[in-house]
Amino acid sequence: MDNKTILLVEDNPDDEALTLRALKKNNILNPVTVLRDGAEALDYLFCQGAYAERDANQRISVILLDLKLPKIEGLEVLKRLRANERTRLLPVVILTSSKEEQDLISGYQLGANSYILKPVDFEKFIEAVRQLGLYWLMINEPPPSPH
Repeated sequence: MDNKTILLVEDNPDDEALTLRALKKNNILNPVTVLRDGAEALDYLFCQGAYAERDANQRISVILLDLKLPKIEGLEVLKRLRANERTRLLPVVILTSSKEEQDLISGYQLGANSYILKPVDFEKFIEAVRQLGLYWLMINEPPPSPH
């Protein structure tokens, strides 16, 4: 499977719907897998638990990661991704409403590729998602899939 999959890790149903709508409005038709908490995201990425049968070679182009997640917070998910050889190079964009400077600093220290504040205004959010999709799905050359 060589589809450029987007992984959306978001627990807020309104933010999930907004993100999916913004992707669709920008004609970003890549498959999107939505995961609703940090534990589910780790299970998916590491092919364990409910996702033990998932193809580990499935190509993920970008992970859109919220910080304020149930079970395991986003920064901890990022930390575990960067600590693992198979997931270390996956592009991770923190997409959050957190304006806390410490979250911003921690996100970059833990290896986030980008940190985007969710705009409150829908039109600004659509534009942010358009640019995000253009860069991460069209321009950026992702790392090779681990074997």
